[in-house]
Amino acid sequence: MKIEVIINASSGAGHKASVQQLLAEKFKATGTDARISLAGNGAEVVKLAQQAARSDAETIVAGGGDGTVNSVAAAVIEYDKTLGVLPLGSMNHFAKDLHLPLDLESAIATIVAGHAIRVDVGDVNGRIFLNNSSLGLYPRIIREREKVQRLGWGKWPAYIWAALAVLRRYPFLDIRMSVDGKESTGRTPFVFIGNNKYEMERLNIVHRACLNKGELSLYMTNRIGRLGLIRLALLALLGGLHQEKDFLALTTKEIWIGTKHQQLRVALDGEAIVMEPQLHYRVRPGALRVLAPANDKCSEV
Repeated sequence: MKIEVIINASSGAGHKASVQQLLAEKFKATGTDARISLAGNGAEVVKLAQQAARSDAETIVAGGGDGTVNSVAAAVIEYDKTLGVLPLGSMNHFAKDLHLPLDLESAIATIVAGHAIRVDVGDVNGRIFLNNSSLGLYPRIIREREKVQRLGWGKWPAYIWAALAVLRRYPFLDIRMSVDGKESTGRTPFVFIGNNKYEMERLNIVHRACLNKGELSLYMTNRIGRLGLIRLALLALLGGLHQEKDFLALTTKEIWIGTKHQQLRVALDGEAIVMEPQLHYRVRPGALRVLAPANDKCSEV
């Protein structure tokens, strides 16, 4: 099969031009025709993904973190191609939930093996997310982190500084929400919406057992202070979060969220964008064809 590979040079610890030659050699060793492209930033990832998706390549591979995979997946879905993933980011949540190997050689072997499965994607006003979307604290933290990174800070020091800065202000979000025909209003520091259900027991709070259940998961808390938020985090680690009355957790197919603000900062797979309410969240069952290990629990194509 012909493969287009797009590497985000700014993902993870950063990737130099020499990675193109390295990957070309590794794919060639498997007898695979792979064209390697190196993107300098997120905008270039989107441009290269669109070009690759319009080519005659059957598979488009995203090399980077979850934001990079999201950008490439959007083009893959649009042109009905197959997505491959090289987990070269800092967290690699999507790759982990697909049970992909995290070392380069094994990840390439998974791509070359060609075992494809269908997984769901989340959608908010036409923008997809593979892992999750959030409102409130987290998008603000991303915005602050990006400001500090532009001053030359590293990603993780910038993230810690941004988190402390946002928590010091601790802004609340007034929302109107409709889920399964039931409308409600609330004041909350965060809303978290996952593509399929996240495990909320003990240390598995960022893990999903499967990606093809055709549902969204919603997690949010009522008005709660900083100490209350810390208490919720500890309950999550100890496995008692599902019993907390101030914490809402449910699964559904569709969510509508409105607010008095004309614009909202929304996080999609770790990247923040600005959107205009009303926000319409929905699940798109089986919308993405992706290469995964043959023993993956999700359904085959």
